Amino acid sequence: MPVKKYLKETIKLGGRDLTVETGRVAKQADGSVVVRYGDTMLLVAAVGAPSPREGIDFFPLTVEYREHNYAAGRIPGNYFRREGRPGEKEVLTCRLIDRPCRPLFTEGYRNETQIIASVISADQENDPDVIAITGASLALYLSDIPFETPIAGVRVGLIEGRYIINPTYDEVRESRLNLIVAGTEEAIVMVEAGAKEVSEEIMVEALMLAHKEINRLCRWQKELYKALGIEKRPVTPPQLNEEMLGEIERNYSEKMRAALDTESQGKQASYASIDALKKEVVEAHPEDAPEQRAMAKKIFDHLKEKIFRDDILNKRRRPDGRRFSEIRPIECEVGWLPRTHGSALFTRGETQAMVTSTLGTKADEQFMDDLESGEIKRRFLLHYNFPHYSVGEVGRFGSTSRREIGHGALARRALEPVLPSEEEFPYSLRIVSDITESNGSSSMASICGGSLSMMDAGVPVKKPVAGVAMGLVMEGNKYAILSDIAGAEDHYGDMDFKVAGTADGITALQMDIKIGGINAMIMQEALEQARKGRMHILSVMEQALPAAREDLSPYAPRIITIKINPDKIRDVIGPGGKIIRSIVEETGAKIDVEDDGTVFIASADEQAAQAAVARIRGLTAEADIGATYVGTVSRIVDFGAFVEIFPGTDGLLHISEIANHRVRDVRDELKEGQQIVVKCIGKEGNKIKLSRKAVLRDEQGNNGAEGDSDQ
Repeated sequence: MPVKKYLKETIKLGGRDLTVETGRVAKQADGSVVVRYGDTMLLVAAVGAPSPREGIDFFPLTVEYREHNYAAGRIPGNYFRREGRPGEKEVLTCRLIDRPCRPLFTEGYRNETQIIASVISADQENDPDVIAITGASLALYLSDIPFETPIAGVRVGLIEGRYIINPTYDEVRESRLNLIVAGTEEAIVMVEAGAKEVSEEIMVEALMLAHKEINRLCRWQKELYKALGIEKRPVTPPQLNEEMLGEIERNYSEKMRAALDTESQGKQASYASIDALKKEVVEAHPEDAPEQRAMAKKIFDHLKEKIFRDDILNKRRRPDGRRFSEIRPIECEVGWLPRTHGSALFTRGETQAMVTSTLGTKADEQFMDDLESGEIKRRFLLHYNFPHYSVGEVGRFGSTSRREIGHGALARRALEPVLPSEEEFPYSLRIVSDITESNGSSSMASICGGSLSMMDAGVPVKKPVAGVAMGLVMEGNKYAILSDIAGAEDHYGDMDFKVAGTADGITALQMDIKIGGINAMIMQEALEQARKGRMHILSVMEQALPAAREDLSPYAPRIITIKINPDKIRDVIGPGGKIIRSIVEETGAKIDVEDDGTVFIASADEQAAQAAVARIRGLTAEADIGATYVGTVSRIVDFGAFVEIFPGTDGLLHISEIANHRVRDVRDELKEGQQIVVKCIGKEGNKIKLSRKAVLRDEQGNNGAEGDSDQ
């Protein structure tokens, strides 16, 4: 292993210093860097196995990203007090690193390769995720691993019409746009965005601004590469046997074109035809010549992609016969699951999502460890499941895959901007999308189904949301933009471009590009075509359910919100929670009390909820000066009596305020347990002053007034 040279350099990004240091930490890794932005620091290490992994036809890359609690000066809050399985943020950041890096390794490189990014210092101001993208590129590029095109990651925000590069956590919360872009010096290769209904023009402007900064960071990395004098490992690109290629192309091209046609036979039949044809091509070569058979497989796959792309670019025909801008037939059904709070079955072509919405209370919020603030609460959850049967396959059920987490996060980002505020709608909400059939863009089907299922549940969403997946096939100056791409178009195309939003703007965007050279004009054209597709899908959804139902599902809890004096919270809770438990047991309602005195009472039974409200109001009611109450004499003393005007709340009725005449002994006028009418005449802290004499005086005054009016 060559001795690592030490290097430390800084560049300005978003008004702050981005510093990289290499040759000091983790020197036995093939490439390692410490990247610093503000006081946020990451250690990123990359290792590539010295020899290729035999018998595989894919690149074995793994990416890991970890946020260590010590980076923010915290101890993990779980039972074991150490970091466990990666959280959602860590999984999503792994994907942010993997997606732009994977296509840029030298073709033919099959060595086991691993990238590990660790957050080792966190300043609670700068999000490490985009820094990790650039850090991964630096670790790979400043090593001998055959990663020859550097990339960089940048976040763009939009506050009051002003674009911000790498906004802080606080700025992101204010921003209409949270856009993460990764790219090379020449082109954008990955986009991940959430937005509050921004226009297509704003999105293109933000993308171009991000790429300008990315271009600068990539050129900076090339300067560091030259300064270190790095030599990359040699990789022999795979070569096809030209003679065999010509033979297979002559004999099987037309059969291949017919097998790829899904218009007449559907996806499953097409796949079966292709598999049968592949078997025929491979078995045409001797069984005792495994090298020839392996080459035949490679040539078959190459030819399949070549014919697919030729049909689109030159014959201007898609495999299923649709126009480039045409959306597959859509069917929407809502309310078809009788006992869920809201449900929708969304079918688009051969992709189908069964989506449900469930309403819950404050107790159902998700608590998550967070590097910025320690712990966050999430009231809106969206879970995406992709069972193997959805594509006609057999597979093992395990934990949620990174892909499922990523698709669920994309759908949640798309729907979150249209949710009512917690003040308007004090519910927790969980959407589950089960993909029951898949041939292209099940995440977009989840968004459409999620929107419909919320409306079916009676959630007062601001607007419906729909999503559409776009594709691009491009060679030289020829290109074709495809709406609502199917599986093969995703696999063999040059771009996977998912756009979701309302009729008024984009709420989420995800894009992966396999080639360079996509300009702003093509981007604008693709976004406009996506907008038209989205509008069409929204119109079909509107026919199924034009607006949110006025009433909640009868099976959903009714939540009543009341405010009490925070000083009265202890009266509701009681010693050891005794009082609140008794209310819950008596009424069956769920009760959540916030520190600010907000109380949420939830029950599917309206009478039970109102009974709980009455109990809490009785426990927390406060006397108003000048108000009259019917109270019960609870205790008599020499100087007066204590009168309970609310459950657990007594006021003092002084002996001088009992009657209009002089009272010598309180017991001559009152008895314990007697109900009397009293008036609040004063408050000092928690002490309440009551008067019966004032009530008698008021009654006499009213009687006198009535007598005057009779004369």
